[in-house]
Amino acid sequence: MTTYEPAMRRALAEGARAAEHGDVPVGAVVLGPDGAVLAVGHNDREGSGDPTAHAEVVALRAAAAEVGEWRLTGCTLVVTLEPCAMCAGAVVLSRVDRVVYGADDPKAGAAGSVFDLLRDRRLNWRPEVVRGVLAEECGEVLLAFFEGRRGLR
Repeated sequence: MTTYEPAMRRALAEGARAAEHGDVPVGAVVLGPDGAVLAVGHNDREGSGDPTAHAEVVALRAAAAEVGEWRLTGCTLVVTLEPCAMCAGAVVLSRVDRVVYGADDPKAGAAGSVFDLLRDRRLNWRPEVVRGVLAEECGEVLLAFFEGRRGLR
């Protein structure tokens, strides 16, 4: 078992909360510098009507509120799906030290699949990226959600 599996399981549980409201089941957890859960989030675009309410952004906002500032240096973002360009931008701007994700996103991933914004040498902050934690489980949740919406399961 990897160090990040418990946090990823928590992120999967958060993702399930998103699916209950008809949103894509993506969940995120921000771990503080000590490794304790600082904040959680899940996709909430459908519930809030906010196109920026991706799990990562929701969790980063909650973490910033918890610590009382926007800099999340020393923190780790754990998310079930590879961040998109918007979320990768939020990660860079928040100064998170590490991003851990489960499933690759071959359509919109910005941590190496389509783009590699998190490690772009032109940016002033480049977090470490750990990919593939519980990748199969994270991918299956997403696949089941989309197949269910298409009536394939």
